[in-house]
Amino acid sequence: MSNSPANYVNPLIDTANRRFFFFSSACLPFGMVNLSPDTAAGGGAWEAGYRYDNHTICWFSHIHGWQLSGIPVLPTTGPMRGHEGVEVYKSKFSHDRETVQAGYHQVYLDDYDINAELTATTRVGFHRYTFPKSDSAHILFDLTTVIGPSDISDASITKTSDTELEGWVENAPTRRRPKTVRIYFVAQFDRPFKTLGGWRDGNIIESTDTISGPNTGAFVRYTTQDNDIIHLKVAISYCDIEGARRNLESELPHWDFDRVRNDATTEWNQWLGRISVEGGTEAQKTKFYTDLYHALLGRRRASDSDGRYIDNTGDTPTVRQIPLDQNGKPRHEHHNSDAFWGAQWTLNVVWALAYPEIVANFCNTFLDYYKNGGLIPRGPSGGNYTFVMTSATSTPLFVSAYQKGIGNFDIDLAYEGLHKNHMPGGLMSKAGYEHDTCIGGGIEHYIVKGYVPLGIRAHAFHCDGPAQTLEYAYKDWCLAQLARALGKTDDADLFANRAHNYKNLYNFDTGFMHPRTMDGDWLENFDPHAKTGWNEGNGWHYLWWVPHDVQGLINLMGGRETFIQRLNEQFEQAAEKDFIAPHAKHEENVIEYGNQPCTHMAHLFTYAGAPYLTQKWVRAVMNQAKSDITPYGGYGGDEDQGQMGALNVLMAIGLFQMLGGCEKNPVYEITTPLFDRITIHLNNNTTFTIETKNNTSENIYIQSAQLNQQAHNNAYFYHSDLASGGNLTLTLGPEPNKHWGSESPPPSMTSPLA
Repeated sequence: MSNSPANYVNPLIDTANRRFFFFSSACLPFGMVNLSPDTAAGGGAWEAGYRYDNHTICWFSHIHGWQLSGIPVLPTTGPMRGHEGVEVYKSKFSHDRETVQAGYHQVYLDDYDINAELTATTRVGFHRYTFPKSDSAHILFDLTTVIGPSDISDASITKTSDTELEGWVENAPTRRRPKTVRIYFVAQFDRPFKTLGGWRDGNIIESTDTISGPNTGAFVRYTTQDNDIIHLKVAISYCDIEGARRNLESELPHWDFDRVRNDATTEWNQWLGRISVEGGTEAQKTKFYTDLYHALLGRRRASDSDGRYIDNTGDTPTVRQIPLDQNGKPRHEHHNSDAFWGAQWTLNVVWALAYPEIVANFCNTFLDYYKNGGLIPRGPSGGNYTFVMTSATSTPLFVSAYQKGIGNFDIDLAYEGLHKNHMPGGLMSKAGYEHDTCIGGGIEHYIVKGYVPLGIRAHAFHCDGPAQTLEYAYKDWCLAQLARALGKTDDADLFANRAHNYKNLYNFDTGFMHPRTMDGDWLENFDPHAKTGWNEGNGWHYLWWVPHDVQGLINLMGGRETFIQRLNEQFEQAAEKDFIAPHAKHEENVIEYGNQPCTHMAHLFTYAGAPYLTQKWVRAVMNQAKSDITPYGGYGGDEDQGQMGALNVLMAIGLFQMLGGCEKNPVYEITTPLFDRITIHLNNNTTFTIETKNNTSENIYIQSAQLNQQAHNNAYFYHSDLASGGNLTLTLGPEPNKHWGSESPPPSMTSPLA
């Protein structure tokens, strides 16, 4: 195998289990186009997309996004069957005749004797089909079929010439994304087609110049000789057809498929190579670069190449313009995105390390939403607010960006919007997918009572008062840090005081964070295994959900020894189930490393003065839950558009940020890397390297450390040490050194251990 990062990527890892947006092959980092085969149609988010054990291909679709899908295309031979539905026209295929790489997908369609190849630029999908001899070859556009998380309620396609089609598909509203989203496209062929036909309500239309409406599709017809090649380019835009055409003209004006494929590989190598690793096994490199690939894959661009974007926050869709720089280029780009719930331990950290421009993109995307719609969002989709998950999850993104020196966004405007989100009427007023009211978030109760109680009734998901309380306390601490940095002392004191609200849930009698009712009583018959009051988790998980004040939690539990003992026993129990619970049954393990609420837990030991246990359990989690490179494991639970990939990257390179990088001088906790040498290429043309000595599979414990050739006895170092470039050297051994890093834990809101 070539040692280039892209060649290590295996997009097929864990594809037997994952949901619709997990898999995209023929696409670029953060690409607007996410072109890949779908082996399962319909079925919502969890039963659609590319599922490894399915043996038929429905089509090649161009959108695999958070609450978005569309533009499925399939080449066929023989009688035109598109109007009969996907169960009739889908084709068998074999993995033996399939090649899947970062930026490229090739598969042989057995039923049609067609070899299909796919690649892409950022906003254009590029197809190359090799046909057999046929007097009845077709390329289908099943525009209104159900693909994944949203129905396609309407569509239109028009012939503009005998080599070009243009049109749009309309994603219907969903419970999560309440407004329709149109995705416009221009499709160009490198040879003239004979006719454009279509169907409506299952009835075929042999020839037409345009077709539109629900339950419609289209096809172009060819006569082919053996090994005839037909190329197809499909450019998209969320703004309009002209936007799609400009994207096509600016990104793919030629027909050289191999050039685009090679360019895709080059671009993936450039992005993946910003964090390079040496040493380790071939399997470990495969998993590492695939994890990093996921961290760069899921959160798609949503603005056109000229900087236009769609704003769906108002009554009608509005096309707006991102400001241009002196060279006429957009100053930032927009992204669609799932939640940032838990991203303070995953994507926020990885992106800030090596991809600060992506952090700036998201901050500016969110600020444009604030200017247009009045709130900084939790996760935007097609110009819509979704109010996905809970809390003000965008706060740590902004605060950590500012604390790490990532500028290129208006920090005063950001603070204004973040402050609003932490008050009644903002994100802390809204529970999951609460679009029309501000009830489920319970912020008024949190301000007055010091906690969010059980029993709030709202048309929303995740009305889980105890979990919301803990999340709000951490987010308040984050905002307090930004307020203090900006000289807003009164606000800093206000939010810092609210950050202590987690203590109002700790029940000394049960020894757990304990749900409370409206009148202040503890929930009767409390069971820490139950999910009552907890967001995608249970009482065991949320006992430890105080990232900003681990020392304060240690004090509540009675001290370091009790804290370590309880946490270690929990890991020993969870190890019996490989630290993973079945999908949507997060409460069925006492630790769930397939979902966000538990992803910090192994690193808590470092804050209790036992970093050797962090080293032990991080490696155990990686070995048991994260190392599989087959289609049947490797992520567990819910990948959530790169979050688990980013977590795996951090565990593999031996870095973590419990506080999400939101403190005044952020720290990175140190644990044992997998590799002999890790090089992080920083945006100031310097590097930070992490090197290990005596690195073997048995030597998982840090014996000593040097930072920039000086002895380093803390199990953490400061972001300022990393940002200026440098070197961390770790000497490893088979037995724990219980003294290294134990005397001076990283800082918490409460004074750290002496």
